[in-house]
Amino acid sequence: MKKKLLLVCALALCAAMLTSCSALPVALSNMVSKGVVSAVSTQEESGDTVTISREEYEQYQKLSMLLEMKEIVDEYYYEDVDETNMLQGAAAGLLAGVGDNYTFYYTPEAFQDMWDDDEGEYAGVGLLISSNYTTNICTIIRVFDGTPAQKAGVRKGDILYQVEDVIVNPSTLQEAVDIMRGTPGTDVNVTFLRGDEKIELTMTRAIVNVTRVESTMLPDQVGLITLYEFAGDCDVKFKEALDRLTSEGMKALIIDLRDNPGGWVSQAEFIADLFLDEGVIYSTQYKEGDPVYTYSRDGKVDVPLVILHNGESASASEILTGALTDRAGATTVGTQSYGKGIIQAVLPVGRDGSGMQVTIAQYFTPNDRAVHKVGFAPDVEVALEEGDVGLYELGDLQDPQLKKAHEVALEKIQGTQE
Repeated sequence: MKKKLLLVCALALCAAMLTSCSALPVALSNMVSKGVVSAVSTQEESGDTVTISREEYEQYQKLSMLLEMKEIVDEYYYEDVDETNMLQGAAAGLLAGVGDNYTFYYTPEAFQDMWDDDEGEYAGVGLLISSNYTTNICTIIRVFDGTPAQKAGVRKGDILYQVEDVIVNPSTLQEAVDIMRGTPGTDVNVTFLRGDEKIELTMTRAIVNVTRVESTMLPDQVGLITLYEFAGDCDVKFKEALDRLTSEGMKALIIDLRDNPGGWVSQAEFIADLFLDEGVIYSTQYKEGDPVYTYSRDGKVDVPLVILHNGESASASEILTGALTDRAGATTVGTQSYGKGIIQAVLPVGRDGSGMQVTIAQYFTPNDRAVHKVGFAPDVEVALEEGDVGLYELGDLQDPQLKKAHEVALEKIQGTQE
């Protein structure tokens, strides 16, 4: 009986881990206000007992199959097992059952890695990877300067095929990334595909410093800001670049969002607000209730805008694109964007440093255009030729997409002068 009681307590803690949190985004504060296990412990002659509400008891009953499976493993499995691994597997499986690729569980290690990534410095090989659940392929979209990956000859456009013994696909990508992380000075074996060629490399892990914003002035006073992802302090760095280009007499601005997979929505809001007066940036539709609107304030930078995007421009990139095309007259150049029009919350769960990501809403542009599974068709379509994976230096007008964006920017400048 005591063993059974301990298992019930463990399951209760597991349920608490999966349904509660210590910190939530404001938008979720009224959405996750119940479901937290509240137990009262009392001491009796027969041993420890836990008193819970009937509602909680009925919730645990629904999870009784998990308890039964754990008991069978404890009793009959031929070796000792790691209970923590079992509970983490149960957590991952529970969220996998939602059937949403963007709702998943973070182990404590993966959750910490995610925040380390956001700080812009970590120990690894220096790759930014995009996963596509349609093709089941994970593609290198950026190789950071001076990193082990760059020194080993990894290129943008290579397919990440295998890391140590892990065959890489969108479902195993996080595991592969965790393996590529580690102690500086240690080696990791990684295999890439480049066309018909299989490339097997051994790379030595090192400290990677991530640059998320780069900028330059192109000919004829056309500014260029390349934004690689919405993370860290990219909003601050973007404004610094904008202020510098403005002080240098910028007459039009190209915002390069190609291969930008998204990131923190608040940063997309901040950057959009720089170019908008008071009005809607985007709206969100949660599970219940009316749409929620996010607004910009007065005080815009009034400059002709061109946005570069492609099939890997997603999520927060599309929030920014939608706001600036609907309300700031931005012209888009490139190819069809990805079409991820849903928003996730990232939050801690449990007491061991675990975390989870969960899709909480769908978003729409200021003109109420849907983005999810639709994306944005460019106003001016320019596709790279077969075999061209965009290996151009910042501001290189040999890049056909950037060249066309520059031409469009010059036309917009001419239009403002007529």
